[in-house]
Amino acid sequence: MIAPDRRQVVAGIAAALLTPGTSHGAAATDGAGRSVPVPDKVARVFPAGPPAAIFTYTLAPELLIGWPRANRPAEREFLLPDIGARPEVGRITGRGNTANLEVVLTLKPDLILDVGSVSATHVSLAERVQQQTGIPYALLDGRFASTAASYRTLGALIGQREQAETLARAADHTIAAVTGRIAAIPASSRPRVYYARGPRGLETGLGGSINVETIELLADNAAGGTRGGLATVSIEQVLLWNPDVVITIDLDFAAGVRSDPAWAPVKAVREGRVHLSPKLPFGWVDFPPCVNRLIGLWWLAKILYPELFPEDLRELTREFYARFYHVKVSDAQIERVLAGRD
Repeated sequence: MIAPDRRQVVAGIAAALLTPGTSHGAAATDGAGRSVPVPDKVARVFPAGPPAAIFTYTLAPELLIGWPRANRPAEREFLLPDIGARPEVGRITGRGNTANLEVVLTLKPDLILDVGSVSATHVSLAERVQQQTGIPYALLDGRFASTAASYRTLGALIGQREQAETLARAADHTIAAVTGRIAAIPASSRPRVYYARGPRGLETGLGGSINVETIELLADNAAGGTRGGLATVSIEQVLLWNPDVVITIDLDFAAGVRSDPAWAPVKAVREGRVHLSPKLPFGWVDFPPCVNRLIGLWWLAKILYPELFPEDLRELTREFYARFYHVKVSDAQIERVLAGRD
């Protein structure tokens, strides 16, 4: 017996699931400029990757089918309990993509959402998945500066324009308020920042990388002389850069760097300017690069220019978590978040 072709299987499932009751209204334009047909009512959204899950959760948590990776207990503490505990569904895009289309179809989403690159490669993937499944697949621009525009696009896609506008304005306000306050500081006078990822601190974001967008808004990215994405560098290179500040997302690196003789000559280490980024429920600088970076922008600004940013970060955190994560956090929880620990 000849096994059926995978595309035939997917097409068969799609045909069975796309019943006459699923009607499509007017098309909406996504972040890649594509015309995406959307159902009259979107009740279930499948996130193609982590940023899409966060975008959906912050705007319309009830629509989120599940998470690309199941949230850990420490992460669920800062999310709506019933939504944060929704199952792992895998991912369609990015490294370690695990969701197969048969599983996606059995979940019966009204919309597949991806947030990140809107390059030709991602457009091609979106078109292919949409064609094979019959499910509208929308791309949103994941660049930090496009946060507000992406909220407005998602609001149009799911029929929640008013709430989307509220979050879009909050995003616009944050970026304008922070960047406006340092606008008069010339690039040559801004601190040189090295972004350290991994337990050895030797993975970093090159110039223009989505992973260091907020750092590059405020400071001189030590690795910014070369354009690209994430890259592994040598300790010798870090010594040559000699950054004023080190920002890290790795607890082990942050705990050990001050006693590591290889890092001892680095100015930031000598002066005690190594900072561990908060990461609950999502990273404030990266990991993943999404709207969670909005509160991270305030955190970075207060580290780099404390005299210009007298705001109480605890209150900013409380407000951000209420508006974007839909939870009320206690003083003790805020202290734990700001400490960068689980």
